[in-house]
Amino acid sequence: MKHFKLIRSGVAVRPLLDELAAVADAWEQQTGRQEKVRVQREALAIPLRGLRKSRCHGRARRDVQESRWTSGSSRFPGLCALIGSVAVELECEPGRAKVVCLPAGRRVYPHIDRGEYYRLHERHHLVLRSSLGSWLRAGEEEVRMREGELWWFDNRAVHEAFNDGDEDRIHLIFDLLPRARLALAQNQLRGARRREEAATVSLGAAWDAAQRGAEAARSRAG
Repeated sequence: MKHFKLIRSGVAVRPLLDELAAVADAWEQQTGRQEKVRVQREALAIPLRGLRKSRCHGRARRDVQESRWTSGSSRFPGLCALIGSVAVELECEPGRAKVVCLPAGRRVYPHIDRGEYYRLHERHHLVLRSSLGSWLRAGEEEVRMREGELWWFDNRAVHEAFNDGDEDRIHLIFDLLPRARLALAQNQLRGARRREEAATVSLGAAWDAAQRGAEAARSRAG
């Protein structure tokens, strides 16, 4: 298959589900994904790693490579540790991550994840709970991911998901940046900083010129 690859099966997911169940309000803390991302509006999410806003430097969110653990991630040490261990095993750096619940009968609508962030990062799914297995499509390929399976899939292709089971489908979804691409990410950050600094200098020069012009006008008027 071109768009899917099974990396591992038989992952012990019960401790991870217990960890989620122990946090009563976990799914109510963050609702921005449903409100802002229309193709994801039927899914619930718990963010574990997110965009590092201090590294934007004028870039769109989808072009920012840098990420950090969220303030709420400390409540889920097992999930965070798993992300870290997979990253080490695959010689990658962890990117953005979230736990996603897709209720029965709900779907994630067809879309492509665009931008420099997704061009460099690789998307992974660990199935925590799915009674019938989780149906996903990417490009012309379809799979049914089973509980305890860890998959890579190509989110740069048109993809969608549908929960045709009778209970919530819960996945740990996380991105990994291969270390071979780390230099590319660092170059993008340096370029963004240079552009921001140049824009600041240009704005300052324009302000100074405007001030000089105003002073000259006042002198002539006097």
